[in-house]
Amino acid sequence: MDALSDVLRVAHLTGGVFLHAEFFAPWCMAARVAPEHCAPALGEASHLILYHYVVEGELRIRIDGEDGEDLVLGAGDVVLLPRNDLHLVGSDLTLPPVAGSDIIQPPRDGGLFSIHHGGSGRRTLMICGFLGCDGAADNPVISTLPSLLKLDAEQGGAAEWIRSTFQYAAEEVAAGRPGSETVLAKLSELLFIEAVRRYAEVLPQGQTGWLAGLRDPHVARALALLHGDITRAWSVDDLSREVGLSRSALADRFISLIGMPPMHYVASWRMQVATQKLRNTSASLAQVADLVGYSSEAAFSRAFKKTFGTAPATWRRSARATQ
Repeated sequence: MDALSDVLRVAHLTGGVFLHAEFFAPWCMAARVAPEHCAPALGEASHLILYHYVVEGELRIRIDGEDGEDLVLGAGDVVLLPRNDLHLVGSDLTLPPVAGSDIIQPPRDGGLFSIHHGGSGRRTLMICGFLGCDGAADNPVISTLPSLLKLDAEQGGAAEWIRSTFQYAAEEVAAGRPGSETVLAKLSELLFIEAVRRYAEVLPQGQTGWLAGLRDPHVARALALLHGDITRAWSVDDLSREVGLSRSALADRFISLIGMPPMHYVASWRMQVATQKLRNTSASLAQVADLVGYSSEAAFSRAFKKTFGTAPATWRRSARATQ
């Protein structure tokens, strides 16, 4: 498994669709998705990623309180909000915004929530969906994504496939045909992965962060090795020899791009995998310790408590109590 796939797998993505919206210009809405709008599809996820897919028309969007130009989306475009920030969306963002929670209508016959709002001008149709995930704040990919991540319909390739599939599924939803929500739910997961890949491809030179590390051949090789065998007793000597760099050169590149030395990264990633296993599986502490590369349950418990300030058994009980 490649490093990016491994990081997203541990995030435990669960997709879903909750809203079909119809707006008429002029309109402006302030929105942030609420967990209750995503239940029961949200499951046990601890974090929400929101997305908007424009079926017809055009809209503008920006994060509430942030400066800069509005992001403009047309038919077939998708925008993701990795941190589910409060945002403004509309035909004219200078208008006083209406709260999305004030105009959303409950689903009928087990369908989607809906919104019908605006004036008498141009129509915009939009599907809103979400991805639930675990540990977003510590996930090396999700935590470093921008507030708004756009996937253009004109980019071709996989983006064109996603656009055409979304268009088909949107027509199915509008017609009330069974199974359409399942299609959109799975597509939500593919959509996010494609958006992350494309974002990584266009990162500017000098950008730092985990995704930037994938563009450095030595760091990318090191990440692939570490994620490929988390149980191995890695040392800096082993890793530097495998990637063909000196210890100091590899450490410098890791610190510059990833923000920490290689062995700190290994320890951090092991803890992220451990929390996912503790939260979502019935594996014993000894089994979790073995799965993340510790020689004993005691060694694992010491490392876990040093990282999180609590014993793994206590952490597990607390995490499950809040699900």
